[in-house]
Amino acid sequence: MRLFNKVAIIGTGLIGGSIALAIKKKRLANEVIGVSRHKKSLLLAKRKGAIDRGSQALNIIKDADLLILATPVNTIIRLAPRISKFIGKDCLVSDVGSTKEEVVFRLEKLFTNYIGSHPLAGSEKRGILNAHPDLFRDSLCILTPTRNTNNKALNKLNLLWNRMGAKTVRLSPQAHDKILSFVSHLPHIAAFCLMAVIPGAYLKFASTGLKDTTRIAASEAELWTDILLSNRENIIKSLELLQANMSRLKSALQKEDKQLLVKILKKAKEKRNKLDLVTSKLVTSNS
Repeated sequence: MRLFNKVAIIGTGLIGGSIALAIKKKRLANEVIGVSRHKKSLLLAKRKGAIDRGSQALNIIKDADLLILATPVNTIIRLAPRISKFIGKDCLVSDVGSTKEEVVFRLEKLFTNYIGSHPLAGSEKRGILNAHPDLFRDSLCILTPTRNTNNKALNKLNLLWNRMGAKTVRLSPQAHDKILSFVSHLPHIAAFCLMAVIPGAYLKFASTGLKDTTRIAASEAELWTDILLSNRENIIKSLELLQANMSRLKSALQKEDKQLLVKILKKAKEKRNKLDLVTSKLVTSNS
């Protein structure tokens, strides 16, 4: 069943391209159009079957009844006022930015039917060539409605993500940014810092442990710079807790306190053992 007539996606990279492919595969719209700064990205998106039409100009989004902003957070904020000139008041607008508080604050003032989204799916790889229609299958998508949110629009957006294979959970923009600073942003920082301190000459001796731990350090530097800056207050607090825990471990090493070392490592191990179970229950409970 088609949910929309004309879907416009600004940003035809990994996430935007995967949304377009999922909408096409599930036949959720009569037409999917793409907007990108890069002509090559639009050509690849059309060749891959993700979009029906594409343009580098924003006016192509006119008359869309669903608009998805799939660009970095700072670009979303910068483009939003210009985009609002082409969008009708009944158009459902969402974004897939990795931080939400500032984005939601700004965009809900511009669009009557705006609701933030954050699909917790993706890859350290970028671009339309890595897009896949099943990227969101069995994943979790966070929706960030506010007291100003139109319930009809919220239900329709929820249905869209469900049809694309994702389960949804609703958080306030503030809660989203606080939680993601721990479960997403801090792990990326840890991976970046870990790779930064390892001498290059030692890398040839690395096993799968280092590769598994630092896979996300291959993420795009400019994209993650924007994410970190847009959630800096929450991230600084999470970093302070990480540094305190590392200092505690360092102190235990200096004192040769085996009992404390075992306690620290055992506590981490127990929490890690719960991770798969907790995330599985969250997805299942929202099915």
